[in-house]
Order: sequence, then structure tokens, then C-alpha cells
Amino acid sequence: MDTWTVIILLHYLLFASWVRSAPVGSASSLPPAFRETALEAKTLGEKILKDISAAHAATVQDFSLDSSTSSLQLMAASMGIPSSPVLKALSAHFTLETCVSRMLAGVQMYQNLLEVLSSKVSGLDDLRADLRDLLNHINKLKEVAQLTADVSDQNPSTDLTSHLQDSHNIQVALHLTLTQLRSFCHDLNRTFRVLSTYRP
Repeated sequence: MDTWTVIILLHYLLFASWVRSAPVGSASSLPPAFRETALEAKTLGEKILKDISAAHAATVQDFSLDSSTSSLQLMAASMGIPSSPVLKALSAHFTLETCVSRMLAGVQMYQNLLEVLSSKVSGLDDLRADLRDLLNHINKLKEVAQLTADVSDQNPSTDLTSHLQDSHNIQVALHLTLTQLRSFCHDLNRTFRVLSTYRP
């Protein structure tokens, strides 16, 4: 295979990859305010990751932030701690509207979980305040892009309170909620990075 053929094939592959990763749909007409808000949200998301570490250190003694076992994951399901909404690369099958809807649903879900947990321990106030601010930023993304993202059917109800009757369960619930939130925030920040640098 000659050099020019290799170069042409590389260009084709790079272009195909760019097309698959580029936002689609209404993203092509996003105003600058959308990208600015996404950048602000990403900065806040990075602060939240630090808040998570601080909150875990202040409230959880039984586990390190990186502790993860299959038995803990089984307890998450039995205690009614739902999984985070899945965020994917924007595509024809995962539109900007779907993405923003899942971001909203996830942040609201963790707000609800932390509200329950804060009735049992102190040390979650900063994290809760930053999640409220993050929710405002995502709502602004929704408004600026004129999306109709609906989260009413995406936020599963939880009966976590009934499982917080002893200190061990409280520790488990705190640990699982904070580690899942950390993972979700990493996904959020990756998404914000794409949105904040996108140029139609």
C-alpha cells in the first residue's frame, strides 16, 4: 500500500471519528451562552469532586473512598440506592435533549439522596449547596438551547430512610451514594467539556 493511500485512509478514518463524536441535532445552532454555561458547569463539577472527597472523609469511617466490593453493590440495590442515569456521547440516538434530561435527573436524584442522609449525619451541606448550583446551571443549558427535557419519569423513588436504622447501614449508604455521585460527576464533566468546546 503506497503512502498516499495510507494518508487518504487515515484522513477518512479521522473524519468518520469526528463525525461520530460531534454533537448533533440542535447543537449546531447553540448560542455562545450555552457553551459559556457548560464551561461554568464543568468548573463547578470539578469543585463538587473535591467536595465529595471532603464529605466522605468527614462522614465515612468504615470505608475509603475507593473501596468497592460486590457485597457493597448488592447492598446498594437492597437499600434502594438507584444507579446513576447513563450519559453517552451525543449522537442521533442520544440527542442533546436526552443528555440534558439525564443530567438533570441524576443531579436531582443525588440531591434527594443527600437530603435523606443529611438527616442522619452532618458534613454534607457544602456538597448539597454545590449540587443545587449545578442543577441551576443545567437548567440554564436547557433554557438557552430551548430544550424540553423532562425528568419526571426518570427519577426513581427511593425508600432509603427505612434502611438507615443503624450506624453501619448509614455508613454503607453514605459511601455508596458518594462513590456513585463521584462517578456520575466524572461523566458530567466529560459531557460539559464537549459542550463547552463545541463550535458549530
